[in-house]
Amino acid sequence: MATLATLGSTSVLRFHKPQLSKAKLSSQSLGFVTSELSGIKISGNIHGVAPVKPISSPFTPALQPVARRICPFTGKKANKANKVSFSNHKTKKLQFVNLQYKKVWWEAGKRYVKLRLSTKALKTIEKNGLDAVAKKAGIDLSKE
Repeated sequence: MATLATLGSTSVLRFHKPQLSKAKLSSQSLGFVTSELSGIKISGNIHGVAPVKPISSPFTPALQPVARRICPFTGKKANKANKVSFSNHKTKKLQFVNLQYKKVWWEAGKRYVKLRLSTKALKTIEKNGLDAVAKKAGIDLSKE
């Protein structure tokens, strides 16, 4: 609320908040919901109206997630290295793990399990067995 006051040749513009009445009625007795946000009154009638459900759709990312280049059995991941030129100029490069998709026979489950593992993990599985390596890594093969 603004009031304009004139004092001689100068005019003054004054702003003040509206005064709220002391005796307010409850929203239940009025029959509608009210809200006061910094002097703005928002109201809506709630009698005979079903509650509005938010519109939602399942989240679908724009791009499919890329599989991580980490071996689940050994924990091996990419190494950051320097590529050194003849002039000794160093640029960063990634040395990725040699990951392979492999179907391995799981004796306890009596079936093949398709895994993505490093060649080092494959040698370890051949030496110690799939159950022992999976147990040490904390992997549940029944979910694979």
